[in-house]
This record gives sequence, C-alpha cells and structure tokens, in this order.
Amino acid sequence: MVRNCLTVDVEEWFHICGVGGALGQHNWDRLPSRVVQNTSQLLDLLDRCQVRATFFVLGWVAERYPDLVARIVSAGHEVGSHGHSHTPVYDLTAAEFAVEIDRSVAALLAAGAPVVEGFRAPQWSINDRSMWALDVLSRKGFRFDSSLTPLRIIGNPDYPWAPHARPTPAGEVLEFPPLVERRLGQTFPLGGGWGLRMTAPQRVLSTIEQRNQLGSPVALFVHPWEIDPDPPRVPLPIAKRFVHYFRLAGFASRLESVLRGTTFAPMGEVLGLSART
Repeated sequence: MVRNCLTVDVEEWFHICGVGGALGQHNWDRLPSRVVQNTSQLLDLLDRCQVRATFFVLGWVAERYPDLVARIVSAGHEVGSHGHSHTPVYDLTAAEFAVEIDRSVAALLAAGAPVVEGFRAPQWSINDRSMWALDVLSRKGFRFDSSLTPLRIIGNPDYPWAPHARPTPAGEVLEFPPLVERRLGQTFPLGGGWGLRMTAPQRVLSTIEQRNQLGSPVALFVHPWEIDPDPPRVPLPIAKRFVHYFRLAGFASRLESVLRGTTFAPMGEVLGLSART
C-alpha cells in the first residue's frame, strides 16, 4: 500500500514573506499569537483521523513555544525544520543559511524533537536561484527536503513531480515535492494553499489515487492558520491577499474529508528513512 504525506508548516498567521510595515519582523513579538491555538486544533483533527504527519516547525516558534513542539512529538508526529526567521533562502548567503539552519535545529532539539532530518524552505524558496542550499542541508545532516515545487514563479514546472534523489557535493538529499496536477495547460498547486482549499475533497482524493496506482506517494501541505475559525484580517497586496485568505471558510471540514479518504505517514517513513538517534 502506498502511503502519502501530510505536512504542516508551523508558523504564525503574520509570517508572510515580503511584507513589512505592521507585519514586519520587528513587530512579530507584539502581534497577537495564534500558532499554539491553531496548531492544537490541527493536532486534535489529526488525532481524530488517526493521521501522523510531518511538522516543519519554524525555529522562531519553537523558541517561544517549546511545549507545542513537545506536544507534536508526543502525538507521534515527525518534526522537521522550516528555517528560523521565515526568510526566503534565496535572500540569504550560504553562510547565513547555515546559521538559520543551526538556530532552528537548536531550538527544535531544545524543545524535545528527537532528531531533525527534514527541511521545508519558507515560500518554497529553494529553486534555481538557490540550489546551493541542498548542499548546505546535506552538510548539516539533513536527509530529505520538501522545498522544490514544480510550479511557475515560485519554482520550476520542469522539476519532477515525484520523490527523487538530488545529488550534492556533500551527499544525496531526497526531495519530496508537493502534489501538483495539470489544469488548462498549466501546472496547478493541488497539494496545498489556495489550490487545495478551492478543490473538492473527492477530486483531491481521486488525483492521489491515480498517483498511488502508479506507485508514487504524494505530499500535501497545510498551515495552522488555515483552520483558524476567526483569522485576523490585515491589508495585503492583492496576490498575497488571495494566497492567504482565499476560501478559508470550511477548510477544516474539507481537509478532514481528505484525511479520512487515504493513508498518510510521516515523510521520513514514506521515503524509507529510519530515524538516527
């Protein structure tokens, strides 16, 4: 039986790349936090559906809410890194990225994560501008990544749709892209964000079944703020407003239908990796 992956990018509602002003990093500690409340609701949903997931946790969150990381671990989920400060990788040098990784891993381990071997870049920012990051990850002991998306603008439509190995000078990294499909001649982000929120659960499950029949697992991704029953509303540029707010209403229910309709396991397990202690 092919098992699929549900992944969670654990970040605050205000961790939006490229937005300054009131949502700028200098204000983060003054903004109302909702990550514990929202992630707890998501953990309860996964428990009801008997799904174990991979949580890519931001180091900034782990430092402030270590008990949340401990709860994720105690519920049987896998913990990976989402970086530390939610800075796109291509905006960093290799040395700065290495520091980001070290800080995030230190925060996750201090909060109770037994091992950190997976990475998800903020805003899918490992792409043709920053492939060097995979070498940094390999040197830092990461065994898998889920940051390369086969989509225009944020990634590259020519990237593989299925899990695959990426060689680096420091060793191989397994890459697990998010689920996409073709619609109207374009690659469509079915696996998460606005694409998942707008798509009927049965269509999502049908596409997953088609991939599974070909022997390929798929990865979905969600954010805790997507199931917030009363999310804060702030002015955003039109594209970011669409990505952040489009069809949030009822998403928790639609997500539950997907979770109950197929089989999921943590990404490291699906890739055949046994955790190192």
